[in-house]
Formats: sequence, C-alpha cells, structure tokens
Amino acid sequence: MAEVLSREVEIDPLHAALLIVDVQNYTARRDGGEYRELSAGEIDERFGFFFRTMEETALPNLQRLQMACRHGGIEVLYTVIESLTRDGRDRSLDYKISGLHVAKGSRDAQVLAALAPAEDEIVIPKTSSSPFISTNLDYVLRNLGTRSLILAGILTDQCIDSSARDACDLGYLVTIATDACATHSRERHDWALRNNRGYARQRTIAELVDEIERLTK
Repeated sequence: MAEVLSREVEIDPLHAALLIVDVQNYTARRDGGEYRELSAGEIDERFGFFFRTMEETALPNLQRLQMACRHGGIEVLYTVIESLTRDGRDRSLDYKISGLHVAKGSRDAQVLAALAPAEDEIVIPKTSSSPFISTNLDYVLRNLGTRSLILAGILTDQCIDSSARDACDLGYLVTIATDACATHSRERHDWALRNNRGYARQRTIAELVDEIERLTK
C-alpha cells in the first residue's frame, strides 16, 4: 500500500525544533530602533494593534511555548535581524531599500528579555526576510536532526510567512503557532495564515502545548 503523505501530522519530539523569529529589542519594544524616530502618539497610531497583540497575546504565548519545548527536550532557536557589520553593508538589497539595519552586537539585536535564550540555545543573525536565505539555519537544523519545525514570532505576513514556505520547500514539516505570531493589523495576520495554510500545519498555543506535553511525558 502506498504511503499516505500529509502535513497534518503531530510533531516528532525527538526530531523537533522551535524557531522564534525576530522577537528582539529592535522590533518588539516601543523604544526599539524601528520606532526610535516616532513619538509615543505616532507609535500608538501606526503600531498600536501590533504592540497590544504582542503584550496581551503573542508574547505570553511565546513564553508558554518556549517553556513547553524546554521541558519537553525540544531544541529552541532564535533568529534576530542583525547585520554582520556595524554599517550594514552586508544586508540584502531589500533590507537596504526598507531601511532595516541592526548593527552587529547592538542592544537592538538582542532577543527580548522576556524570551531570553538559555545559555546553550542558538541565536542566528539574519539580513533577509527568510532566515533560510541569509544564514546557515538549514545546515544547523539538519545537524540537529530536525524534521518537525515549529514557527512563531514576527511578522506573521513577512518573516513567518517567508520562513514557512522556504522550510516546506526544504523538506521540513512546519507547524505555525498562530497566536504566538503578530503583525501590524488583524487583516494582515489573518490573510497571511489563510495564504500559507497550504504549506504549513497551523495550531493555537493551547493545542500545541497540549500536544508537546502529551508526546513528551
């Protein structure tokens, strides 16, 4: 009988990894570099939805997922927007056009304190929307024996979406933690999830944490 292939399969805890994408000072703090030229009023007007979602939903859910993976022995990795140089000359053309630059070793490049990596967890700097384009992430994941890749972080319709598609093309079984992601509007968030549903399995934090705890007892 032919093998039935599906994306809708539970994670394999022995061959799983959680990738937390770009939840760093630059992007996820109101005083981060992305917002430094804006007044508090401008931040609320343009990014109020994003920060409310992060503070009320996405960040608490990311913490819960991070802890569940740690307790279950699942590798936790992080990407951060960070140039390999202080002046950002190594950035992608898209990042240069977009004005995205986080200097090597800067405070902006650090993972948000609320999600601080453990001593031996891996943090990978990137200068493209998909970390598979500008880093050795695929090489690292394969060395770790990863088959099931859990994605969470920001932005849902940019780096999460790009990462999911590339990971699927590279042969990973991807699960997106839908309520541990955030972007700049509800419409953009929902649209992105509808758009990549054909690539990745999607689960809420409640569903995913329950799955992890059940499979790693």
